[in-house]
Amino acid sequence: MLVYRFALEEVNTKLKILNEEMSFIQHYNPIEHLKTRLKKPKSILTKLERKGLDITVDNVREHVRDIAGVRVTCSFNADVYKVYELICQQNDVEVLEMKDYIKHPKENGYQSLHLIISIPVFMTNQTQHVPVEIQIRTIAMDFWASLEHKIYYKFKKNVPDEIRLELKETADTIAMLDGRMMRLNEKVQMIKDQSSEEDDLFERVNQYL
Repeated sequence: MLVYRFALEEVNTKLKILNEEMSFIQHYNPIEHLKTRLKKPKSILTKLERKGLDITVDNVREHVRDIAGVRVTCSFNADVYKVYELICQQNDVEVLEMKDYIKHPKENGYQSLHLIISIPVFMTNQTQHVPVEIQIRTIAMDFWASLEHKIYYKFKKNVPDEIRLELKETADTIAMLDGRMMRLNEKVQMIKDQSSEEDDLFERVNQYL
């Protein structure tokens, strides 16, 4: 478990650095929140049993790739893909798997971008390449996912059909809201850019006069 904790810290630090660099250079940070979690040993064993696999260290390494997990929350859909792009550009990161549940939501309405990456962890006598799961989603998607998880836990996964339908409709509304907020943000940015150009022109005219 120690090596997975080190991998988690590596990814968390990497994402914080990327976010702060973007904030410093472009005056804009795509990441709103970062949350990490380490799967408990009992959950790991349960997953192996569910897959019908023997409980061995080799099977854990090969078949359980979400022991270390990071959840990245962004403001807009565009930020989700920007963070994904930044991760892909890292020389020491290999993207093993990508599932886009934003462009292709799950049947229940769930939306998020899921990655499994491999990151090197440098130990005293060896380097281990450790898988880490990264989930990237908007604030609205995260709110829905959190509520859906609580509802499923409360009903012990036997959720009534009417509740399932309402959850799906809410997910569709959130997708529409995310799109609307992103368009609004683009419009604000366009107006700011135009205003900045006008200010520059006004300043040059004043200098000439």
